[in-house]
Amino acid sequence: MRAFFAFTKKEFTESVRTYRLIIMLAVFLIFGVMSPLFAKLMPVLLKNLGDGFSISVPEPTAMDSWAQFFKNVGQMGAIVLVIIFAGIVANEFSRGTLVNILTKGMKRQTVILSKFTTVVAIWTLSYMLSIAVTFAYTVYFWGLSKMHNAFLAFLSLWLFGILLITLLILGGTLFKTFSGSLLLCGGGVVVMTLLNIIPKLQKYNPVSLSSNGMALLTKQNVAADFIPAVVICAVCIFILMFVSITVFNKKEV
Repeated sequence: MRAFFAFTKKEFTESVRTYRLIIMLAVFLIFGVMSPLFAKLMPVLLKNLGDGFSISVPEPTAMDSWAQFFKNVGQMGAIVLVIIFAGIVANEFSRGTLVNILTKGMKRQTVILSKFTTVVAIWTLSYMLSIAVTFAYTVYFWGLSKMHNAFLAFLSLWLFGILLITLLILGGTLFKTFSGSLLLCGGGVVVMTLLNIIPKLQKYNPVSLSSNGMALLTKQNVAADFIPAVVICAVCIFILMFVSITVFNKKEV
């Protein structure tokens, strides 16, 4: 455990020095501010398009703010997460920094688990910051409003982010390159998106966790509809981590 904590601390320090942590926090802070502001200002912008042309739109509500949140974080936020951490494992191979560490007795699985812990912690911190800022501005503009299944809705998107992280780690472990990590993660998302075309599979598809949060908040879907995808996503995370550790144990560094 001492080696795990020491290597995890090293990963956090490196994330600060390479500005990964700062970029993640800054971007998700912007998402947190942008979501309610965009929902608030969009009707005004549409009513004043110029040249005498305007669109009649209903008054925005708190749900519009959260709809923007899930759109921003579920799409752009996921892209930012993937790009920033695509080299989390691949960079170690390219720089050859693991040779000395592993020859001194550190277990290989510690490397993978430490990197996973670090990225998940940064993703969680950034995600929670975005939720907190969105909530504060939403309450400021519209007051407190009732949200249904809020915990599961936010948990689902957070869990999907962790799935992306495990895909990045496996890609970096398999291909040892930044591009290989991106391709595996992107390919995994494409496959899940294509499978989502089949109605019978949507209930079990982890990709639905990134796009259907609003359906839970507005009670269009009930919690039971999301549970299968949540369970399968959690199982996939475990399997991908297990495969990453297994492959890394046999990989030449």
